[in-house]
Amino acid sequence: MQCPALPDGFDFTDPDLLQSRVPLPEFAELRRAEPVRWIPQSGNIAGFQDEGYWAVTRHADVKYVSTHPEIFSSYLNTAIIRFNEHIQRDAIDAQRLILLNMDPPEHTRVRGIVQRVFTPRAIRALEERLRNRAHAIVETARALPGASFDFVTQVACELPLQAIAELIGIPQDDRAKIFDWSNKMISYDDPEYAITEEVGQESAMELIAYAMNMAADRKQCPAEDIVTRLVSAEDEGSLNSDEFGFFVLMLAVAGNETTRNAITHGMHAFLTHPDQWEKYKADRPSTAAEEIVRWATPVNAFQRTATQDTELGGQQIKKGDRVGIFYAAANHDPEVFTDPDVFDITRDPNPHLGFGGGGPHYCLGKSLAVLEIDLIFNAIADAMPDLRAAGDPRRLRSAWINGVKELQVTLG
Repeated sequence: MQCPALPDGFDFTDPDLLQSRVPLPEFAELRRAEPVRWIPQSGNIAGFQDEGYWAVTRHADVKYVSTHPEIFSSYLNTAIIRFNEHIQRDAIDAQRLILLNMDPPEHTRVRGIVQRVFTPRAIRALEERLRNRAHAIVETARALPGASFDFVTQVACELPLQAIAELIGIPQDDRAKIFDWSNKMISYDDPEYAITEEVGQESAMELIAYAMNMAADRKQCPAEDIVTRLVSAEDEGSLNSDEFGFFVLMLAVAGNETTRNAITHGMHAFLTHPDQWEKYKADRPSTAAEEIVRWATPVNAFQRTATQDTELGGQQIKKGDRVGIFYAAANHDPEVFTDPDVFDITRDPNPHLGFGGGGPHYCLGKSLAVLEIDLIFNAIADAMPDLRAAGDPRRLRSAWINGVKELQVTLG
């Protein structure tokens, strides 16, 4: 079936598209008429030697792909749906060492180790320190001179970075390095940054080397911290230095960039839906953080690769085909959400897929991300209740991240 409202050549991973907007109208058309659709790509535009991918837009289908890793692999082509066209295949294959790009049983082994970082007890132990940090971040922003400031750099980025530093023992003074490295790793599609694929790879290697040095230090001199528990518990299974390095790299993106963008999108949503901001300030509903993540959907899409011929959404998927799972489309599925295009901080239940579609790759750090979002908006509501937008958000040019580079705001 042809989808008449989708122009020929339309590609949901075109970084120019996501720089301008999330294609919600096109997602809606596909969900209605062709929920699994082949999207052709010319040449090697995405870094893969193939002819395109299947776009999956319904909530139920995204969940199905996510929960069947034996049919839909993260390892074969990684979870990143589009690289730069100049990337070499060995650079793609090297990313298989990241947890995000593993399949069971290796994924099960590594996840079983690193999830020690995210136990309820570990998160509870951080809560008071992060609450204090959230208030300090907001107070610092409030004291800035000038008529306006950039919410992204002054507020949104700070708590996720500080949380990662608290979590695994990175000195707080080094968080600027983590911020810089992670920005360079994901910004190669945005010409404003003038970041090449090579610079991104060099930044990744610098971050990995930094983490590997941490691991080596803890193996030689164990301490009472998370890093020691991850790399030194030989009797319980531990990460080797390479694995720990790639784990920290994943944290830098999954635990920093995504939460930062959720906070930024959430603030913009409040500023453009003042009734919701007034409701939040008055009631502080516990449901707000989940709705912010649904609304923001910081990761627009990941991909899987079919390990066998299969059927999905009425389409015949062949072994080796890439399958794009579009979380933003799933999070606006009217079969699941009442009034999905409405920002409603009291939405409950809220079975969004902003933390993934379930299965082995469901976000390890969900509870930490929700806590950070809750703490920072409580702090903003306390100290900057009259925050106003001072300009439109400037969006990141990216094939798969729903990112904001700058959001100017003003007090009162």
